Amino acid sequence: MTVKSKKNPVVSPCPHILIQSVRPVVDGGRYPVKRLVGQQCDVEATIFRDGHSTIRAVLQWRRRNQKSYTEVPMELVNPGLDLWRGRLPLEKNDRYFFTIEAWTDVYASWLADFRKRVDSSQNVQSEVLEGVALIETVAKRASKTDKKTLSEAAVRLKGQAKDPQCALEVATEPTLLEKMSSLQPREDAVTHESILSIVAERTAALFGSWYEMFPRSQGTIPGKASTLREAERRFPDIRKMGFDVLYLPPVHPIGKTHRKGRNNSLEAGPDDPGSPWAIGNSAGGHDALEPGLGTMKDFDHFVQEARKHGLEIALDFALQCSPDHPWVEEHPDWFYQRPDGTIKYAENPPKKYEDIYPLNFDSPDREALWQEVRRIFDFWIGHGVRIFRVDNPHTKPPCFWEWILNDITSKHPDVLFLAEAFTRPPMMKTLAKLGFTQSYTYFTWREDKKGLRDYLEELTQSEMKDYYHPNFFVNTPDILPTILVRGGRPAFKMRTVLAATLSPSYGIYSGFELCENEAMDHHAIPGEYEYGNSEKYEIRVRDWNAPGNIVEFIARMNGVRKENPALQELANLKFLDSDNDRILCYAKATADFSNVILVAVNLDPHNVQESTVLVPSEAIGLRPGESYDVQDLLTGARYSWSARNYVRLDPNVQPAHVFRVERRA
Repeated sequence: MTVKSKKNPVVSPCPHILIQSVRPVVDGGRYPVKRLVGQQCDVEATIFRDGHSTIRAVLQWRRRNQKSYTEVPMELVNPGLDLWRGRLPLEKNDRYFFTIEAWTDVYASWLADFRKRVDSSQNVQSEVLEGVALIETVAKRASKTDKKTLSEAAVRLKGQAKDPQCALEVATEPTLLEKMSSLQPREDAVTHESILSIVAERTAALFGSWYEMFPRSQGTIPGKASTLREAERRFPDIRKMGFDVLYLPPVHPIGKTHRKGRNNSLEAGPDDPGSPWAIGNSAGGHDALEPGLGTMKDFDHFVQEARKHGLEIALDFALQCSPDHPWVEEHPDWFYQRPDGTIKYAENPPKKYEDIYPLNFDSPDREALWQEVRRIFDFWIGHGVRIFRVDNPHTKPPCFWEWILNDITSKHPDVLFLAEAFTRPPMMKTLAKLGFTQSYTYFTWREDKKGLRDYLEELTQSEMKDYYHPNFFVNTPDILPTILVRGGRPAFKMRTVLAATLSPSYGIYSGFELCENEAMDHHAIPGEYEYGNSEKYEIRVRDWNAPGNIVEFIARMNGVRKENPALQELANLKFLDSDNDRILCYAKATADFSNVILVAVNLDPHNVQESTVLVPSEAIGLRPGESYDVQDLLTGARYSWSARNYVRLDPNVQPAHVFRVERRA
């Protein structure tokens, strides 16, 4: 006979309890889930054990800088599927860590068996003694007060050994149950193998209306750049339109070497201001302000005045340099070198950007570069900026973003980051997981019903909803969508409704409210357009009250968003069936159906479209067959609706209905 050494046992420790399918979770816990401050996050898991013993489970959580965990009991919400649920309170803007522990409740297991024996009139004297032993074991480890309570209960239980019903009454006394539940040892406790995390973000991380403007183009004299102080005159109008975030392109000194002229021409005239994305000259780099805009004191005043008008400043953060940037002379090894010793400029063939040098994040001196970028973020945070729109993050190493975003938010959890990454889906998703608060999307190019529906269902119904906060920009200085060029004013209104109701966050680039669509062909992508006389390369002066503007329409749409909580959520989107592929219909409702919004949009900016819309009762929280009233929040008109409804939308009158459901008394 062979004897196994005790150092190498035949049977390793074998847990009886299994914890599986914990959710919410992103990539098995590799990245944090995203939620909002003030929410209760439901954590679910499948928890079970062999046999019939009763188990208990707790959700254990702590905030980022806390050492000890708080326990929250989990509830068995579906016994047939062993589904447990616990609720994590997200009270602070912070990162939370959590796990799950489960164990066998020996006393509850004994009690369940004991109750069955009593109900079937069996002799239970032996079982009573088992219960007494369990109570006495716990009493030995208890405090003086609890020991007295438990010992007295054990004596009473033992005294009723011959009276099963009385023994059961003693065994189920509330005080005894509470003490045994809280004090008995968790001898076979199992903890989930991973520590998972949730980021509790402020409301602006998910919900907000963004307005992008070039501060130098807010003046009244053609060709003359306005200062930040002069640009402040736009605050009342922007806020009156209902915007929350005012996003500025880079405000740093602009390079002069290879400065681009109007319409991205290679030769700049003496009065051409250059592209703000060509950062740096003798006046400074990323921690300096373009002298034409004013001083840092003026910038601080701009931020403060914006806040007084209910606007939060978002600043473009572009990690690239002009040939005149101080870093080029001080740290040439931070850039890509050609064999002849010159520095490479940026290219996206066939496009060339001779006025921009990209940074080399794999430079031998990358540690110094990374730390300098961290310092630049701190500089602008110190000047009141709490939102950054990061330019082209997909061209920098993901590990860089994971390091710097985690480092910044650990000290400043209220700072938000928007990823401007119009690139392949895996990279866009990864940037969101790594820590970018919001992300640009493909909405800008989605125009047909199927394309919109498929994309929105991915954003709202897949695992993306746990980490990807979309920001639906209807246009950008780089992107003039074809639908706006060809569809004119009706298309501008239609795209406003889509962006503002499909996504909690959306944005416009200034000039959109004037329905600007002067276009030039996109040289790299046939059939697509860029802005003619682009503001990226010249000073623009506009009449903000020009005929044909949709200022009031945008203001009303933003007002509707603020008045209706259903439009401030992402994952509550439900598409409705309609028999016309040019009309898109959907519903958004709060969890309790206290606020229900129905939207019908004509996707054709040229023609009247009609459709029958089906509204399932469960989508709006009504009984089957129940009729109800709806009010169009854009026009004030009221209608009676039921399961089948007719809509007719003339794009030249009103391209969409935004209905609020009103229940009949």
